[in-house]
Amino acid sequence: MNSNKFKLFELFLLFIIIPVVFSVDAIGLVTKLIAGVIGFLYVIWVLLKVEKNKFEISKNIKWKRFWVQTLIRLIVIIIITTCYVAVMAWDHLFIVLLNKPILWIAILFIYSLFSVYPQELIFRTFFFQRYEALIKNKTLFIYLNAVLFSLAHLFFKNSLVILLTFIGGLLFAHTYYKTKSTLLVSLEHAIYGCWLFTIGMGAMLGFPT
Repeated sequence: MNSNKFKLFELFLLFIIIPVVFSVDAIGLVTKLIAGVIGFLYVIWVLLKVEKNKFEISKNIKWKRFWVQTLIRLIVIIIITTCYVAVMAWDHLFIVLLNKPILWIAILFIYSLFSVYPQELIFRTFFFQRYEALIKNKTLFIYLNAVLFSLAHLFFKNSLVILLTFIGGLLFAHTYYKTKSTLLVSLEHAIYGCWLFTIGMGAMLGFPT
């Protein structure tokens, strides 16, 4: 299970085959759900039993550096996305926050807990622990992670989603590479994702609005 050949097969199955299956309309929802659940349970099993991951919060987290870096990135994201929505879809600007505040709060909570954290377990914690040693070039490894992260969103069939998830994948992969903290990268992912929904990009990105 820890041989390089097995890991490459595992990577291909989990991060290419399953996302492609999810994007094929002819494949039924039940089949997709079964594939997704089995894949996720396998990831958790490997993290616990093979990689011996204890899911503990590190005591050496550099919180100040993390918040400064995240805040700087968030300011840039706020400026770019606000300009984008203002130009492309002015009527969507803060639409859910202003008109459906309860839904806004619910989506932020559900998204952060049930979408962001599982994604980071799979695409950062699992991916890095299983495959980082296979690719010596760290820049290439981070780009591969971002490409596969965006591929996982192929089922949205939305070029904007693919672009944003690729950029997000680069940011999150870089954060995890530097910190090796699932908690920190999940917080960062949740902050950026919640902002995109808040600014009014929910409809563009597949959120219920």
